[in-house]
Amino acid sequence: MRSLPPTPILTRIKRAALAFDAWLNTFFFQSFQGIKSGWDAYSKKSKSLRFHGAPRIAFDLASETMTLGLVGGVAMLALALPAFRETDNDWLRTQDLAVTFLDRHGQEIGRRGIRLDDSYKLEDFPDYLIKAAIATEDRRFYDHWGIDPIGTTRALVVNARGGGVVQGGSSITQQLAKNLFLTNERSLERKIKEAFLAVWLEFHLTKDEILKLYLDRAYMGGGAHGVVAAADYYFGKSAKDVTLAEAAMLAGLFKAPTKFAPHINLPAARARANDVLHNMVDAGFLTEGQIQTARRNPATPVNRSRETTPDYYLDWAFEQVKQLAADKKLGNDRVLIVKTPLDAALQRHTERTLEDMLRQHGREYRAGQGAIVVMDVDGAVRAIVGGRDYGQSQFNRATDALRQPGSSFKPFVYATALTTIPKLRPNSIVVDRPICLGNWCPQNYGRSFSGSVPLVSALARSINSIPIHLSVEMGKGNAKAGRALIIAMAKKMGLTHPLTDSSSLPIGAAEVTPIDMAASYAVFANGGKRAAPYAAWEVRNSSGDVIYRHERDGVPEQVLQPRVVQDMNFMLNKVIEEGTGGRARLDGIRASGKTGTTNEYRDAWFVGYTGNLVASVWFGNDNHSPMNNMTGGTLPAMTWHEVMGVAHQNLELRPIPGLEPENSARVASAGETTPDQQAQSQAYLAGILSRRAFDVLGDIGTLFKSAERPTSSEGSRTSAASSPRQVAMP
Repeated sequence: MRSLPPTPILTRIKRAALAFDAWLNTFFFQSFQGIKSGWDAYSKKSKSLRFHGAPRIAFDLASETMTLGLVGGVAMLALALPAFRETDNDWLRTQDLAVTFLDRHGQEIGRRGIRLDDSYKLEDFPDYLIKAAIATEDRRFYDHWGIDPIGTTRALVVNARGGGVVQGGSSITQQLAKNLFLTNERSLERKIKEAFLAVWLEFHLTKDEILKLYLDRAYMGGGAHGVVAAADYYFGKSAKDVTLAEAAMLAGLFKAPTKFAPHINLPAARARANDVLHNMVDAGFLTEGQIQTARRNPATPVNRSRETTPDYYLDWAFEQVKQLAADKKLGNDRVLIVKTPLDAALQRHTERTLEDMLRQHGREYRAGQGAIVVMDVDGAVRAIVGGRDYGQSQFNRATDALRQPGSSFKPFVYATALTTIPKLRPNSIVVDRPICLGNWCPQNYGRSFSGSVPLVSALARSINSIPIHLSVEMGKGNAKAGRALIIAMAKKMGLTHPLTDSSSLPIGAAEVTPIDMAASYAVFANGGKRAAPYAAWEVRNSSGDVIYRHERDGVPEQVLQPRVVQDMNFMLNKVIEEGTGGRARLDGIRASGKTGTTNEYRDAWFVGYTGNLVASVWFGNDNHSPMNNMTGGTLPAMTWHEVMGVAHQNLELRPIPGLEPENSARVASAGETTPDQQAQSQAYLAGILSRRAFDVLGDIGTLFKSAERPTSSEGSRTSAASSPRQVAMP
């Protein structure tokens, strides 16, 4: 078969391919020739520039120096970067707080954090105090640039002759760099960072600013940072007033504050102070004659035996201040003066009351510990007792111990029910009857049921079945849904720790702290507003400027309706006047509250309030061992009575919302009804019964009930010896 001749298109493609191939070959050939020619020219030129003899040696040394310098520069940069990362925007801000606490009257009650005061100016310090520091730590301070090679060499020589560390080699700037940015770790890396940071400080601060920071920030033992705090701690005076002997002793603390602290080793501190005086003479700052008086009359520190302070309160208040600082509410200030709501006299009385109660009754009840919190109805904490003896146990049971509240939890259930269930009021009739959720069947303290009772009577007598029935009704037949509403309400009112949902939650199978219980009950006392506990009324910095005030002008969150608040106050008042909390009754002061006792008497509570104050009292054992029949209506209620009776002295009494004052109640009982009482009666109408009529009928009913069987001392406890199907506190 004859082949067809090639088409013009194929011919043009072949020609283009051949042309590209020819160009590519030519390009590589010419490029190679060019590189070869360039290399030959470079080699010829290099040969003409070769040195011989001394010039060659000098040229080689210069080249090696440049190479090593470049490598060294890169290495130095690599080492410097980690050091410079320490210098953030807040590098002058110390990380630790130094807090002085004042009580509600402005009297100092204690300190927490580091002892630090940087409010003095450099010129405020005595001249011999500054010279003592420079003579001992860095005589060439004003002559070097952060690192002192001469001083370091001299220290090495002196130390070699002395066979140990006689002088330090670090400059004041290096020591400040360590204090500001680094730790006391003994490593080459830390020393390298220290050197770089010292140079960095010299470029950013004047010499006087560096010296002032050093005198303010150096640790000087006993928790004191800086000469101002050290002068106050060791000698009980201002740094402006220290003598030459005292200044020498302070300057001797810079290098080894623990070793030479006068309250630990006074002979060593005096020997070190004598060395400092010698250094001042050797540096030309003083003469021998000028230091003789200081040598003959060495400094003597004040006695630092432990003083009585409200330590549990201060520990909690310090945590609150740290939280304010973390929330940036205090700016960058770290030396603070905090005025608290603490009532020092009430704090001491509360401490004594707890100890007296446990000393008198602890053995009988087999109770080893207790905790008490007293606060204003807005959350300002007046007193905290976190245990019997802070010296033996610093664990704060008032703020950190999670314990089951028993029936003192029931007000959360009733408040939720009054909010959720339409038409439910204190005089509504509820039925005390058996109920089981799964295989759990709660029983009352007397192992019997009362049938139809008013809601107020159910709370006053602390009947266990009613809160369970209410939880089911609130959940519209679903007990779990009802408990979810209770948990939400408890959280809104002030319980901060998560509550475990269980069948027995409505009768107190949760875990709470005494301070949270007091804060939650404050909602009833203040008209339904959330009252988060607080310790900082006002915060000032070291210059005396106010940098924080507790917000009193804002409107607190309303968490309960006024109607619910009034109903709860009425019912909780009946707990004290007619129910399980009788021992808490205060003469002439209306009060409301609730008792609580857990299974096997492991916890006993009384939480109550007036129109002025709220207090929470807990008794138990740290190991959760059972007590001997202690109920919330016994020792806790008695303790609450003793504390609150004193707490209300000299207070202008305020009424509990929805309750008339005690004196008005007495007038009413004589037949005179005030307008206030008329309004309250209208708030408690049910059918045709007024509140007064309901009260009278309730009193008659109580008499009949007491005639039928003995009244339990604490209806809130669920018996541990009941039927096998009952598990009161799982």
